[in-house]
Amino acid sequence: MTKYTFTEKKDTRSGFGDGLLEAGKRNENVVALCADLTGSLKMNAFQDAFPDRFIQAGIAEANMMGTAAGLTIGGKIPFAGTFAEFASGRVYDQVRQSICYSAKNVKIAASHAGVTLGEDGATHQTMEDLALMKTLPGMTVINPCDYNQTKAATIAAAEYQGPVYLRFGRPKVPVFTPENQTFIIGEAVMLSEGTDVSIFATGHLVWKALEACEILESKGISAEIINIHTIKPLDKNAILASVKKTGAVVSAEEHLINGGLGDSIAQLLAREFPAPQEYVAMDDTFGQSGTSDQLLAEYGMDVSDIVAAAKKVIARK
Repeated sequence: MTKYTFTEKKDTRSGFGDGLLEAGKRNENVVALCADLTGSLKMNAFQDAFPDRFIQAGIAEANMMGTAAGLTIGGKIPFAGTFAEFASGRVYDQVRQSICYSAKNVKIAASHAGVTLGEDGATHQTMEDLALMKTLPGMTVINPCDYNQTKAATIAAAEYQGPVYLRFGRPKVPVFTPENQTFIIGEAVMLSEGTDVSIFATGHLVWKALEACEILESKGISAEIINIHTIKPLDKNAILASVKKTGAVVSAEEHLINGGLGDSIAQLLAREFPAPQEYVAMDDTFGQSGTSDQLLAEYGMDVSDIVAAAKKVIARK
């Protein structure tokens, strides 16, 4: 297996903030809107550098999405930022009707996703946003894994034509992907090759999958780890190539078991190459207040859960 190390931990929301600033420097048409969460989404640097290209929308998320859609008519590239719960559930109608239906070039910046939002509790912990967004026709859905990849994904989203849902989070997580990388939308990243089981992970669970890989190796199990940073469009070729080699699948995501990455993979396999699959995801429930680590462990999305899923699915071959 390929060994990965890290020297620091940073939150992915900071990767978004730095990526937004860089995108703004590269293209004067990049503008930003925020629903009264500028500091939380690390959009301060963009606001300071380009005050005439920043709109404070206030706690009016639906209005912000409509404004963002309108800005595209004049050639602007708007990033509309708020918490993922509000960026998906609260504004679903506006995103569907004003953005996706007419293919507006809006980038939805969805921060504080998943249970790792932590102590803010269930009302703010969206675990169904990937399901909501991936079902919208024309929507691209991106869920990067660390600071560097989130920064690169933000820059790539600015250069991409069409609606994008960019998901990132609050906790500080290991930074292990290359600095100044090129992010290719829809192209999965092979992190470690293996022969016994394919582990497809996204977002914060990518590092957890790498930790699980080391444990599995110590038990004589060769796991292949693939970072699925783009939920839609899904890299079907990379997934099928891996599964045809290993014959067993684990999907790992900080999302409900229904409607997320695991479901997209299962649909693909059902059509193209049926294989046993285990899900590492949150069951049909809401979250609660707690630390990021406590909640991932409580709801079955920790390293030990990935290890257990890998062993279980290998036994089903």
